[in-house]
Amino acid sequence: MLKLNNVSFVYPNQKINTLNSITFTIEQGKNLAIIGESGCGKSTLLKLIYGLLDVNDGEIYWKNELVTGPKFNLVPGMGNMKYLAQDFDLMPFITVAENVGSFLSNFFPEEKKKRVDTLLKVVEMEEFANIKAKYLSGGQMQRVALAKVLAKEPELLLLDEPFSHIDNFRKNSLRRNIFSYLKEKNITCIIATHDVNDSLSFTDEILVIKDGKLVIQDKMLAVYNEKPNKYVASLFDDVSEIEVNGEKKLFYPHELEIVERSEIEVEVIKSYFKGNCFLVEGSFNGNLVYFLSDKELKEEEKICLKEKSRN
Repeated sequence: MLKLNNVSFVYPNQKINTLNSITFTIEQGKNLAIIGESGCGKSTLLKLIYGLLDVNDGEIYWKNELVTGPKFNLVPGMGNMKYLAQDFDLMPFITVAENVGSFLSNFFPEEKKKRVDTLLKVVEMEEFANIKAKYLSGGQMQRVALAKVLAKEPELLLLDEPFSHIDNFRKNSLRRNIFSYLKEKNITCIIATHDVNDSLSFTDEILVIKDGKLVIQDKMLAVYNEKPNKYVASLFDDVSEIEVNGEKKLFYPHELEIVERSEIEVEVIKSYFKGNCFLVEGSFNGNLVYFLSDKELKEEEKICLKEKSRN
């Protein structure tokens, strides 16, 4: 179990804390997503958990072992954890396979090769095994870096924007491969991301940070459905705030439907083609409203909306 007790941190020469009194736990083998706007403290939190930074206040424990930073360790970082930063830390003049196997012992070459081959398959890089890292694209380097941090099967894996350089057509299969592998090996994972698609289908819990403070920690589906506030909801999708029967409510675009008549009459601003539908941006009582349409709507067209009924 990972446990943080009232962890606070401020960078030198800054007056405002980057993180304020962060407290949460995560069980062994679970996946936790940390999301929030840029600069909210996600990456800093990962560095504190790994021991690259010293906390100013509070404590961090992994399996009842106190996590300590550079003040207490000549080589910062916890041995039973692996941390993948946004720079990939690959050796450019050796091959992809050699990079992945760089943490593994050479005393058992057959086992090492089998392990490297397995991980290259997980990240879909088998055909590049003998290519030097310097010839790879950014997305390919990121996939190799993912395989490298998995090589010694860490107890806790910390990932900072791990799919940010990877092509959209490959992201979905790669996410499925990585998170299935983590579950199979019972590896605890914390992923910091601004893209909820990195975690929406794959993580057990979500932790939302705003201005260095923990807003909410709960199961992913519960946070998505309950929309505790507009900031949290807007991390998942475009959000409309509309007054219904005297009460302000938050809606994702798919939760509104077009009808012939209603009290919510929206003026269309712009339609955006999304493949199977159009995302429409409109105006209602001076506020932006987002909803879906089967066809493109004309600018300044008047459309009536209502909350879609749930079956």
